Amino acid sequence: MMNVDKTPITFKDDDFVMVQKDTRIKDKKLETKPTTFFKDAMKRFAKNKSSVVGGIILGILVVMSIVVPIVITDDIDNVKSSERFLAPKLFEAGTGFWDGTRKREHVVYDRDNEVPTTSDKYTDEAVRRSLVSLTVDEEPTLIDTANVYGKGGYIVVATDSKVDGNDIYMTSKDVSFNAKDDYRLDVVFSDEEDFAEGKLGVYRVYLKDKVSGDEIVLRDFGQDYSKLSVNISELLSQKGIDKLNASIVFDVKVSTSEIRYILIESVALTAKEGVSNAEDLASVSFDDATEMINLSDIADMGYWACTGRKGIHNSEILYCDYVIDTYMLVYGDADLVTYSATELKNWVENGWCEYDYKVGPESFVRLADECPIDVVESQELLKITKKLSSIQGRGWNYRKLGYHEMPKHLFGTDASGIDLFKRAFAGLRTSLIMGLIVAAVTFAFGLVWGAVSGYYGGNVDIAMERFCEILGGVPWIVVMTLCILHLGNNFGTFVLALCMTGWIGTAHRTRTQFYRFKGREYVLASRTLGATDMRLIFKHILPNSMGTIITGSVFMITSVIYSEASLAYLNLGLQGVHSFGVMMSNNQPYLGVYPNLVIFPACIMALMMISFNLFGNGLRDAFNPSLKGSD
Repeated sequence: MMNVDKTPITFKDDDFVMVQKDTRIKDKKLETKPTTFFKDAMKRFAKNKSSVVGGIILGILVVMSIVVPIVITDDIDNVKSSERFLAPKLFEAGTGFWDGTRKREHVVYDRDNEVPTTSDKYTDEAVRRSLVSLTVDEEPTLIDTANVYGKGGYIVVATDSKVDGNDIYMTSKDVSFNAKDDYRLDVVFSDEEDFAEGKLGVYRVYLKDKVSGDEIVLRDFGQDYSKLSVNISELLSQKGIDKLNASIVFDVKVSTSEIRYILIESVALTAKEGVSNAEDLASVSFDDATEMINLSDIADMGYWACTGRKGIHNSEILYCDYVIDTYMLVYGDADLVTYSATELKNWVENGWCEYDYKVGPESFVRLADECPIDVVESQELLKITKKLSSIQGRGWNYRKLGYHEMPKHLFGTDASGIDLFKRAFAGLRTSLIMGLIVAAVTFAFGLVWGAVSGYYGGNVDIAMERFCEILGGVPWIVVMTLCILHLGNNFGTFVLALCMTGWIGTAHRTRTQFYRFKGREYVLASRTLGATDMRLIFKHILPNSMGTIITGSVFMITSVIYSEASLAYLNLGLQGVHSFGVMMSNNQPYLGVYPNLVIFPACIMALMMISFNLFGNGLRDAFNPSLKGSD
């Protein structure tokens, strides 16, 4: 056991010193200025840099959703098919970035007109004028598909292994032969093996008389694929035939075990100069197998008919890579267009131009930008009255479309030819208005409901909570669908449907906060001093709960926008107004080909979501009374 020293400690007067013996003690004046709860909240919010940046970005998006649809005058209500899928443009074409050009790779090249194949609605001259760069493959690609831009190759005449019976025939139309006109037939074959999972077939070539059906064999059955050259006139003379109306037939024997085929490169049927049926000879002859196949429909190949499988092998096609200015293609210098005398008269009466048809095209003078043409090439007069019938003129296409200058679409245009920049912010405006209305209604109703439930508790709380659970158990998509079916998918229906269940979340948060704070000492003290229920709720409990409640209510706006977008994907989107969700849903099928139609609106959506998140977190901290006066 330890011994404890119980000796008393003695203090002397010198051990104590009066610190403020000669100092007058009094209350000091507060160095800080008095402030309100709101001012203090805004001060704390301003110190949160990320929240301030989020608020600024959010404010910019809101302002743009109001200003952009007003400032940009493009029509977004009507389809403009000629302006579909224009590329985003901010800089001039050729800069390589955001310049209104599109790059296309591995596109079929039209060798005859020396342009890439784009669309039938654009002329070769318009495409050539709009090209920024063009790179053509040095070597052609061999394909087994008929293509109007292909060259050469071999015509395939093949049997089917499942067929048992008659041979396969490729037959020309009937041609009149005369022994004295020196008709010649030259056929070039290919002996390529193992094509299309088949083998070279046994075939023959003969002439078939149209009347009697008699056959004159030019090459008998066999597998000789060397060039066939026959003087038909000599053959007819040997058989004592002066004239013959017959067709040329390629006969391929059928095999029941495998596919058999022949490959024909060219057929040339010629005669001496000046024959009467030269046109028939040319129609039967071909030196380009791909060209001949492209003349065919399902049953016929040009003037040749075939009872078997037919196609093309080793057709040569060129591919290219190119960059094209989509704005020059659509809005650029137009091709020669015919305008009626009435149209010209209207331009003259509007003061857009001057024209005297008695003088001719040289009298044309362009006076205003509204005039759709720059020059008149020619005119046509009525035969009897000699008055003006029409003119042929050239001009910039954008003037024909109603623009005073060549437009620039910052985000490009969509499948309807509508400016995506304006449409995105017009839709965002609708979605934000809907979100604000729904958030305000659900916040107010949920706040009152949750405050009453949490403050009074007991049976009141139980009854109110059971009602919320029953209503919340119904999926919101069911509520929305029922409202749309009965009231139509308009703006008011969406707001009503979202408000019907949207307030439950706010009510739950408010109730939780009231249970958290209503038993605190300052609330009990106020009650002891005679504070009413209304004062306790709105003066003491609610201000301490606002941080969490406000944050949840801010996120309600983005939740509404995403809900509307989800419904658009179910074909239940808003009708009659532009909305962000409907626009995103309509553009989604073009993501692989025209990604700007989805990327730009998605960036706006993501930026708005992040900004709301930062802004809401800043409000939560700013309205937290426990942080009042803190730095």
